[in-house]
Amino acid sequence: MKAVRYHRYGDSDVLTYEEADRPVPGAGQVLVRVAGTSFNPVDAAIRAGYLQQVFPLVLPHVPGIDVAGTVTELGPDVSGWNTGDAVVAFLPIHAPGAAAEFVLAPSEALAAAPRTVDLADAAALPATALTAWQALFEHAELEAGQTILINGAGGAVGGYAVQLAKRAGAAVTATASARSADRVRAYGADRIIDYTVTPVTQAAGGRFDVVLNLVTTSADETAALVGLVSDGGVLVSTTTPASEDTARGVRTERVFTRSDAAQLAELVARVDAGELRIDVADRRPLTDLADVHDLAVTGRLAGKTVITV
Repeated sequence: MKAVRYHRYGDSDVLTYEEADRPVPGAGQVLVRVAGTSFNPVDAAIRAGYLQQVFPLVLPHVPGIDVAGTVTELGPDVSGWNTGDAVVAFLPIHAPGAAAEFVLAPSEALAAAPRTVDLADAAALPATALTAWQALFEHAELEAGQTILINGAGGAVGGYAVQLAKRAGAAVTATASARSADRVRAYGADRIIDYTVTPVTQAAGGRFDVVLNLVTTSADETAALVGLVSDGGVLVSTTTPASEDTARGVRTERVFTRSDAAQLAELVARVDAGELRIDVADRRPLTDLADVHDLAVTGRLAGKTVITV
């Protein structure tokens, strides 16, 4: 089969489109013919070698933690799935990924793919939507009637977070540049702060029950975001860790996204019900994956990019 792999850690030029052995499913695994995967920032961090201690890899490694595709073979002890089923999954980060024609997936990680979107585009859902869901409802414990500031709403996780928070009955303030403001507004944001014009801490105009930080911030910026949390509230971050303000009862949480098939199935159901929109900024063939990594590292990637196979 064709795959993109890297045989050593390094810049995007270590990614090579080449021939690789087609994997064989073991116990509890299924073989998926890949329709699409997607780029996530963690892919670049792992490829560069920054996370070797956290996610040790066997090289050569195939990247791609999101997968959308079709079940083609079942390993022993697999039940509930059949060949031909269209599925999505958030794959184990340390295992060979979906930037290939075929990938192995743990059967317990699978959810049925959305029926209302192109199968390859469904690869834009798992990792980012699960991150948003877990940040909002597990870490922040967001409830109807609360106020939330989503810092970095123009990104892929932010787009899902705005939609999910609004559906949950929260009043949503979102930061976004002019480039993504219309899209974030369409997601349901009640108020948008253009952070390129005025710093969010100056434009916020008050405090929030929940602050969700999705961008890398300095120590001073992070502390300022904690200052925007109401007494007894919470700051949840997918990036920079923050210190609690115990005097005001403000707690802080860091998100480390996990695969959860039940949550993913709920997100798929919301997509098919028209309650959750999958936004794909670009679609690129597997042969372009190195270019996608390069664009991301240099800050030129427009948004969520699906890699079609």
